[in-house]
This record gives sequence, C-alpha cells and structure tokens, in this order.
Amino acid sequence: MKPIIEGLAYVLGDSIDTDQIIPAEHLVYSLTDPEERKLYGKYAMSGVPANQQGLPEGNTPFTKADAYASDYTIIIGGSNFGCGSSREHAPFAMKEAGCEAVIAESFARIFYRNSVDGGFVVPFETRQKINDRIKTGHRLTLDTTLGKLTNHDTGEEFLLDPLGEVAEILKAGNVFEYARQAGLIESK
Repeated sequence: MKPIIEGLAYVLGDSIDTDQIIPAEHLVYSLTDPEERKLYGKYAMSGVPANQQGLPEGNTPFTKADAYASDYTIIIGGSNFGCGSSREHAPFAMKEAGCEAVIAESFARIFYRNSVDGGFVVPFETRQKINDRIKTGHRLTLDTTLGKLTNHDTGEEFLLDPLGEVAEILKAGNVFEYARQAGLIESK
C-alpha cells in the first residue's frame, strides 16, 4: 500500500455487486498468464449499468474500448460495495485495471476481505455520503496513513475511517507476505 494514492475519481452508486465488477463470462481467463490476465483489467466494471457508470453523468465506461487499463485510480462508491458472490476476481480485476483504492460508505464483508487478503485495492470506509459530492474525473489525493481524501477540483477534504489492523496486511502486500514478515509462516 502506497502512503499517497493520486488519480482520477470514478463515482458509482449503492450495491455495486461482484458480477457488475467482473461479469461471470469473463472469469475464464488465466490469472497467471500475462496476456490473459490483462483481460481482467479490460473488463473490470463492464457489468455496471450505463446509468450507474460514472455517476451522476452516467454512461462513462471505466475502461476505454481498446484499453486494458483505466484512467481512474480511485473508485468512490455508496453503500454495500462488492455485494453478491464471493469472487476474489472482483478486486483482482480492479487492480489489473489500475484501480488502487475504493472508498465507500460500506463494503460487503467478503469483498473487503478479498481486497485486503490479496492486497488488490485499499478499501476505505467513510461515515458520510461522498459519492454525491465527488464527480467522475475529479482529481483526488488519498493519504492512506492519515485516512484523508482531498478533492483538488472542489478543495474539499474528507476524513475516512481508519484501516485498523488491516493496514499492516496492505503495507506488506497481501496476507501471505504479512504472515511471513510476522513469522506466522515460513519464508520462501
């Protein structure tokens, strides 16, 4: 986990589920083959309905038609982000697309754990609704140490809930690296 994450916002609504993040028809690609792995990035967020893409404007695809990575680094969501099935492919696809963090009012528990355990994206929760105050394309800076989000287009700053104990897992890179560093499992 980087101490500072900067980039463009991609804004979504409530209850974005894992099938919207990476539709089931795209789960056929290898996670280890570099050429097939890129396809997870290409199809990340491709199941999100057009009226939810890049709220409030709508119909803003996360990844351009011929690209494997997105221009958006930070996703801003509403409540219950990552609900649905327990597929770890969802945060993996987001990472492959270049997303580094998701800030939402709340997360589905399994999506949150998959994000942290795999070190795919940094999941921050906020006690206030911000997906109506940030627009897709706004320039953001996320200070992961302070838990502070700055919107450079509006000048607003938002304090986020602390990551707590999961911060150490994210700093290590994933749950297995954390366990190795903590001496909980044997190093390679």
